[in-house]
Formats: sequence, C-alpha cells, structure tokens
Amino acid sequence: MSIDRSDPISSRAQTPPAVQRCTPTLPGFTCGLDATLRVIAGKWKPLILYFLAQDGPTRYGELRRAVRDVSDKVLIQQLKELEADGLVKRTDYKEVPPRVDYSLTPLGRSLAEALVPLCTWGTEHVAEVSQVFAERATWTRRERQPTG
Repeated sequence: MSIDRSDPISSRAQTPPAVQRCTPTLPGFTCGLDATLRVIAGKWKPLILYFLAQDGPTRYGELRRAVRDVSDKVLIQQLKELEADGLVKRTDYKEVPPRVDYSLTPLGRSLAEALVPLCTWGTEHVAEVSQVFAERATWTRRERQPTG
C-alpha cells in the first residue's frame, strides 16, 4: 500500500505529532521551558499551584492538608518563593487569631493552566508510572542488600 504524499490526511497519519520547538532566544535561559522549570522548581510548587487553581483563595491549613507529606517548613518556604515570583498572592487579614489565605495572581493562574496537560498525562498513565516506581523500588532494595 502506498501513501499519497499529496493527500494531507494520509501523510499526517504516518507522522508523529510535532513537538513545539523551544528556541533559545530568552536572555538568561536556555529556552522558555527552562524559564518555566526554574519558576516551578521544587517538589511541591506544581501541586501548590494546582490546588490553589482548584479552590481559589485557600487558607494555609487547607493547603497543608491538600499537599500531603510536605513539612510546614518546606510549604512555607515554597509559598514565599511563589509569592516573590509573582505567582501567588498572600492576604493577611490582620485578625486575632491570625487569618491568612493564598490565591493565584493572573500570572500564577496562567502557569497553573499550563500544568493541566501534565495532570492529564499523569492520570492517563498512572498504571505505567506506578509500575515504573514499583520496579525502581526493587532496584533500590537489591542495592541495599548485603553481598555475600
């Protein structure tokens, strides 16, 4: 069976989807992806952005419960970094007892929206990812076993 290269539909079916090129034209960064990864660097920042995008303004305690396994120290540090980067807004109501909430700035919302495809990918591939991590755990256990 031959493919008619003049027919855009048959030739498109044979080529993988193009990955957008990330051109190194940004001063100080390799490319736009590099800039993005520097902003969300840190294990918990993407999850913080995700949960703030879901629920709107969120109090610290709610965020702490949503982002499981993060220590208070690290969560506070990453919230401060996201605030300094202009992605998160911290509102202190100057009340007793103290009441503070966090929300996304327009820049933070745009980044949270860009993370949605990653969330979708993780949901669609959770079985494969779980298997990879299970296999990785067996490698780690084997490396720790004393040799004879």
